[in-house]
Amino acid sequence: MSLVSVANVKEYLPEIQGTAADTDLSNLLERVEAIIARFLGFPVNDSGSLALVASTYTLYVDSPALFDRAVLQIPIKPIISITSVYSDLDREYTADTEIHSNEYTLDKEKAQIILKNNVATVGFNDGYRANRIICSAGFDSDYTDLIHAICVYTSHLYRAKANQGKKSTSIRNANTTFSANTMPEEVKQILYSFRSSSMVL
Repeated sequence: MSLVSVANVKEYLPEIQGTAADTDLSNLLERVEAIIARFLGFPVNDSGSLALVASTYTLYVDSPALFDRAVLQIPIKPIISITSVYSDLDREYTADTEIHSNEYTLDKEKAQIILKNNVATVGFNDGYRANRIICSAGFDSDYTDLIHAICVYTSHLYRAKANQGKKSTSIRNANTTFSANTMPEEVKQILYSFRSSSMVL
């Protein structure tokens, strides 16, 4: 499922009329969103795909934040909801290692689980895959600047299809140089604010 619809991206491609290109645009949107998901630091979700829309993830964090051991930084954002949190050095994630929802607060935009020190009975551990989080994360249509970035990148790639692999062409003694089929700088500038901490560090 794509965050952006074919109708959305057609607003950026006024030269396209009718529905003949809909399948191509749908397939391209899926690929562009996967590229952007990877750029933002999203791993493959529990369904086995790269996606920007709300999806379920099982994530592992080796240790709490250096600045505060009561904070566990989730490696993707934004977080929609938390299903479960476990902290277990043995990586068995048994019932006695679960950190219950009444023991922490969730900062969805910063993607941080923050223990309530006066309530939590289990702290975050240091160790390989010691802390397991099952959560729902992703974006919705309220993120209009992200949708704009996806549409700009998709329209850029769609228009470049006819000249794929070419640096320039000559028509009637006039030379045209093509821009590289890389992510446009405008798109990158929008996406930087959405990148996870794991991609920034």
